[in-house]
Amino acid sequence: MSKIRFRADTTNSFFGNFLYAQVLPEENFLVRLKNEVPWERFTQGMLSVYKGGGEYGPTPYAPDKILRMLLVPYLFNISEREAENVVRFNLLAKYFVGLGVDELPPDNSTLTVFKDRLLKAQGQKAWESLFTKIIIFAKRKGIVFGKLQIIDSTHTTADVNLAQDNKRQKKEDKPPRDKEAAFKTKGKKEAFTDSGKKVMVKDTIYGFKAHTSLNQKTQIITSLKVTSAKEDDGKQFCTLVEKDERLGIINTKQTDRTKQNIYTADKAYDDGNNHEYLTEKNLVSAIILKETRTKKKDPHKEPWLAMMASPAYQESIPKRKQIEKKFGEEKKHHGFAKARYLGLRKYAIQAYLTAIVVNLKRIMLLTSLENQVCLAKIPMSCNSPRGYCN
Repeated sequence: MSKIRFRADTTNSFFGNFLYAQVLPEENFLVRLKNEVPWERFTQGMLSVYKGGGEYGPTPYAPDKILRMLLVPYLFNISEREAENVVRFNLLAKYFVGLGVDELPPDNSTLTVFKDRLLKAQGQKAWESLFTKIIIFAKRKGIVFGKLQIIDSTHTTADVNLAQDNKRQKKEDKPPRDKEAAFKTKGKKEAFTDSGKKVMVKDTIYGFKAHTSLNQKTQIITSLKVTSAKEDDGKQFCTLVEKDERLGIINTKQTDRTKQNIYTADKAYDDGNNHEYLTEKNLVSAIILKETRTKKKDPHKEPWLAMMASPAYQESIPKRKQIEKKFGEEKKHHGFAKARYLGLRKYAIQAYLTAIVVNLKRIMLLTSLENQVCLAKIPMSCNSPRGYCN
């Protein structure tokens, strides 16, 4: 059996670790991220994308190096093409990827080939597996997850100019640019006419959704599911709970109600099946109830009123909106407002890598010697020696 071969680098030379040790602070976010995460172990399953598993053919970059390179655009909220220049000239980014100071980074086409081959070989499971390993890594770092889980979804706008796309479809008889993106009407919103008059119009989104479960105590995303924008939020609830259970985030064997895990979500998740599912799993429901349950004039509303009056419900509801702050972080600082790629399977890549990035930021913060810093901004976008910004 041949030995697996990867491109040699200069990290063990003067232009590598020796030089980096003179100028890079050990507690910097990207330095810690490079040194503390077992990247090689996390990417062993990705060898299938290489010809002959890396044993023959053109000598490739190691998969852990490509993965870290792929994370750079998500960390800095830039394109994959722009990431090439950032890694080329930024010492911290270059160290994180695993290159010597004198080396050039993998180019944009290398990242594209890697993503496409991995998607073809393993589908979105490869990215979900990586996301799962990061959660397990957090546990091994000593992070203790809390009782309360918050579930919600956020939408990502498709990479489509709708006006031009409609024109191509009508006049040139071409298919939609993104065949898997979909419309969803969320309700109504205020708008202004050309004359300045305020009117109410439909609040419509076009693209995809990331259905998310967030641990309230740690602010770490624990499970994720992607769909087109038209899919109903409430029907994704049980899948997210199942994923949390498989990861050991929640305990479904606990019979003491005061110690059971709690799930909260907005009214879109107020479905009898979801409440029943939580009860069967020895979990507490703090899903916000619709008025149709609590204001009907019959005795069947009493259990719902009792649920609303319970300490678990009263304490959990005010915390539900914390997940919106996490979505805001993903969109404002990591480019999750707009799809980077076309199609649902490639949107899954973006969703998982974005969640991985915000989780890694949180893990590094929770395990940092100085955890009174704010990770709301991109690492290294300020002058802090540790790479965390105010």
